Amino acid sequence: MPDVPPSSTAAADPRVRRYALIALAVALVLAAWGILSRLSARIALEHAAAAAGIFTVATAHPSRGPGSDLLVLPGTVQAFYEAPIYARTAGYLRVWRTDIGASVKKGQLLAEIDAPEVDQQLRQAEADLATAQANYQLARTTTERWQGLLATESVSKQDADERAGDAAAKAAAAQSAAANLARLKELEAFKRVVAPFDGVVTQRNTDVGALINAGETPGSALFRVADTHRLRIYVSVPQSYAGQISPGLTAGLVFADRPGKRYQAAVVSTARALDASSRTLQVELQIDNSGGELLPGSYAEVHFDLQGASTTLRIPVNAVLFRAQGLLVATVDSTNHAHLQRITQGRDFGREIEVLSGIGPDDTLIVNPPDSISDGMQVRIAVPAGAAPPGQG
Repeated sequence: MPDVPPSSTAAADPRVRRYALIALAVALVLAAWGILSRLSARIALEHAAAAAGIFTVATAHPSRGPGSDLLVLPGTVQAFYEAPIYARTAGYLRVWRTDIGASVKKGQLLAEIDAPEVDQQLRQAEADLATAQANYQLARTTTERWQGLLATESVSKQDADERAGDAAAKAAAAQSAAANLARLKELEAFKRVVAPFDGVVTQRNTDVGALINAGETPGSALFRVADTHRLRIYVSVPQSYAGQISPGLTAGLVFADRPGKRYQAAVVSTARALDASSRTLQVELQIDNSGGELLPGSYAEVHFDLQGASTTLRIPVNAVLFRAQGLLVATVDSTNHAHLQRITQGRDFGREIEVLSGIGPDDTLIVNPPDSISDGMQVRIAVPAGAAPPGQG
């Protein structure tokens, strides 16, 4: 192998060193870039995780109560008097005199019942009474005679007492027969079905020839009569408003069959006790209906205009937290940190509740707060739809 000249070897060494240094520098740059990229990714991930842990919440402010509360409740309209008319005598309907919608007076004939069995029982009772009276007359005459004989000691006192006792028994039998006759006469009178009061016939559930049963299970009513000159309206008022309802209070009535019209009714009485199952107070209102414009059985909207409480605050019901320490709300301060505050609830209005203490009108409330929210937790306030993000005009 030929020898390499010393001048060529000396010239190659610096070039190799230069390449080695360049390769080392590139390796160091790549290693530093890899480390920095990993650190940057880790920091970005930590920031993303921290940002994801901050809840985005919607907020609302408490509102003042109005000066008056309009309470609208469903009401049931009933006639002032209403009664089903049943038969008191069994038989067959011979004829009916009034149909639905007919105005009737108290004692007016509605229908007549054909009751031949009652007629026969009546005649038998009359005969039984005549027999009992005849027996009594004979027994009374006999005891008078025996009393006269006893005065002359022609008969024993025992025989005279027996005749007197027989006369008393015959007198009692005559009274019993008279009472039975009176009962059957009452049943005979019940063949005439009459109206119990002035009103309107609202139902007729029978027809000529129908079998009338007046036993222990009388069946359906023959007629229904309602006095509609005045109507009663019954309303169930929630407990939160019960204290504001008292006799004399007026309310507006709106009927579906009378669009555009509003009627005034007055509270006449209340149950003065709440229904334990619904926690409502039954209230009765009355309205004059002498013109017959309104119909019993109708559905009515009852509008109460009640005195409001403008000094109290109202908040959405979905801003309330139910915790072991009571009712809480979550407020947000200027640094977007949440604070839990205990409140005292007043009346419940369905979508809103009345707050008597615990918050102020300028507090910012969190709506639908998460269950895991705690005091001092940082939150992010959601930007309302259509509003510009902070920092943008």
